[in-house]
Amino acid sequence: MTEITDIYHEESFRDSVATIDSEGRRNFISPKKPKGRLYNLRTWFSIVYLVVFFTLPFIKVNDAPLFLFNILERKFILFGMIFWPQDFFIFGIGMLTFVVFVILFTVVFGRVFCGWACPQTIFMEMVFRKIEYWIDGDSQQQKQLRAMPWNKKKIKKRAIKFVLFYAISFLIANFFLAYIIGMDQLLEYIKHPAAHMGTLISLLIFTTVFFFVYWWFREQACIVVCPYGRLQGVLLDKNSIVVAYDHKRGEKRGKIKKKEEHAGAPNKVELQTNSAAAKFEHFTNQGDCIDCFACVRVCPTGIDIRNGTQLECVNCTACIDACDDIMDKVNKPRGLIRYASENSITEGKKLKFNNRIKAYSAVLLLLLSLLAFLLVSRSDLDVTLMRTAGMTYTKLPDGRISNLYNLKLANKTHKDIAFTLKLENLPGEITLVGSGGLTVKKEDYTNLQFFVKLKPEDITNWKTLVEIGMYEGDKKIKNITAKFIGPEVYK
Repeated sequence: MTEITDIYHEESFRDSVATIDSEGRRNFISPKKPKGRLYNLRTWFSIVYLVVFFTLPFIKVNDAPLFLFNILERKFILFGMIFWPQDFFIFGIGMLTFVVFVILFTVVFGRVFCGWACPQTIFMEMVFRKIEYWIDGDSQQQKQLRAMPWNKKKIKKRAIKFVLFYAISFLIANFFLAYIIGMDQLLEYIKHPAAHMGTLISLLIFTTVFFFVYWWFREQACIVVCPYGRLQGVLLDKNSIVVAYDHKRGEKRGKIKKKEEHAGAPNKVELQTNSAAAKFEHFTNQGDCIDCFACVRVCPTGIDIRNGTQLECVNCTACIDACDDIMDKVNKPRGLIRYASENSITEGKKLKFNNRIKAYSAVLLLLLSLLAFLLVSRSDLDVTLMRTAGMTYTKLPDGRISNLYNLKLANKTHKDIAFTLKLENLPGEITLVGSGGLTVKKEDYTNLQFFVKLKPEDITNWKTLVEIGMYEGDKKIKNITAKFIGPEVYK
């Protein structure tokens, strides 16, 4: 019974999250400002990330955005390639490929994406959190500020922080809008805001949502909302590379004492070094973890990584830097907390290319091949030819038979396409309805109608196959077919 109780207490940390107290109220995490090699790498990576994020909307290819995700008009541009609803199957295969890649990446490397490249983490930890450290100070100062009554100092700090957070949220919302409608249209809206009040109101709503996330909701977006964090419990196995605590080396935990406090104490080993660690001692039955809680104090989600892999861990590596710093101070090797798999720690095994990874890799390779084939074979001009609904044929005064057709065109290129239509397999005439020319504008749709007129002797069946060639100058760009309906007497 005692053993069961001990196991329960060891695992009880999984029954709650650090951001919610025992009464269900919001518990704000004020992590200590990280510092160290990995944090510096993340900072430089974030700078590059933010430069790319705020630069891409200004980059154009053939006078069109490099990236555009116009959901309202169902128009998407990726690396200058335009995708319309007709390309939805390519988009679907692309999304499926991305999902499989995420699964494979998570199986092997855990939540590295969350800690290093997720927009939520980048903006929270590398933008808003840094501003917070600048205004409110480090962890203890933030807690003191939160606990103090409202006075001139607190009101000033809160006002500055509020204005900066909302201004940056507004900037982020504008750039997200630029990825949807394009930077040119966004700048036009900015020049004439009164003429686009609906867009401005929507923008302010999104700004408020972003502000709420970074001001109050924060790490709960990763813990409560993000489905990827939930998936890792299914995707991770004992070979996955995660931020892990080396329990074999670290346990049994224990505080280290100054030499003068325990002079003559048995079973101890003095740290003989010229460094600052020389004034400490520890006992031989004790692990390398000195139970300093440095890893806990810097964690943005408030967990203790020594309890093992947890839902809340986003692999931000702040605990690695904090632990390495402590290990340096007590003259112990770095890497007590590091990127590692459970098997590499418990059994000393390296990552294996197991059957699970092989299966995911095979599926990913298959999907990538299919996606590449679809992109290469994708047509820049989608053509749909149909006979006009509700009509069969018309007998003309000169004896010829005519059918009316609807031609729908989608131009996925960055240039206008002027074309002509010619009958390929039968003598006859094509007559355009209306006075418009045969031109489809760039990145646009065009619908037109035309008559196909054939002599009775050329109609061999009541449904005769006709082939129509589309020509851009002398170059044939499309070959389309249709059924031509004629009277029964011409069978």
